[in-house]
Amino acid sequence: MLGNRPSFVYVLLLTATLFATDMRKAVDMHAGETPKYWGERVAGVITTFNTEHKVVALTLDACGGKKDGYDKSLIDYLIEKKIPATLFINARWIDKFPLEFEALATNPLFEIENHGMKHLPCSVSGKVAYGIQGTKSGQEVVEEIELNADKIEALTGRRPLFYRCGTAYYDEIAINISQQLGCNVVGFSILGDAGATYSANQVETAVLQAKPGDIIICHMNHPESGTAAGLKMAIPSLLQRGFSFARFAEVVTF
Repeated sequence: MLGNRPSFVYVLLLTATLFATDMRKAVDMHAGETPKYWGERVAGVITTFNTEHKVVALTLDACGGKKDGYDKSLIDYLIEKKIPATLFINARWIDKFPLEFEALATNPLFEIENHGMKHLPCSVSGKVAYGIQGTKSGQEVVEEIELNADKIEALTGRRPLFYRCGTAYYDEIAINISQQLGCNVVGFSILGDAGATYSANQVETAVLQAKPGDIIICHMNHPESGTAAGLKMAIPSLLQRGFSFARFAEVVTF
């Protein structure tokens, strides 16, 4: 008998059941719908934020591929210069770099957000971006988002508020499902390193185009790339122009 006061286990089970019901509703309400749009700037994707000040958001992805590394030079520079950043981290990268993830998650300069379980484009019909097949159904969208959110919450005690999928390609139905799960979808307005393929000079040139409210996307998983060197050149110039950097949770409202 549970008596008049539910046990802690009962409360957990009830919460899990209600949440599973909400996820099923998020999927079922779009059953039979066919998405009309596919891309990086579909309606519902946050690409900038409103501000009256010279503030930008630096976001760094950690994608979790087989050749992924950890750009310690970049992170050490941000820590040294006290530059806050929002880190979109994939589950596979967490597994590969557990100690580094723990250090990042406990550093108040950084905000940890969701980069998916398998780093897949966010689709309900298996759309392809950059040669990567996306999630094939609403249920797969839920799994891609929620499994990594569960992982991050279990490790940090904080559930991610924002989601950027692998490749940053979405359809509008998948975006709606993500929003119903309480995870707002994030893109970018400044392509900072083109998937860690830019040279240092190209990174610098791209980042220096930033305007107030811009979201810069770069990567922290390819130390062999020009990303760290380019940001080390661009950030001092932005600071000299009067810009500051902010984490997402500080500037993005919804």
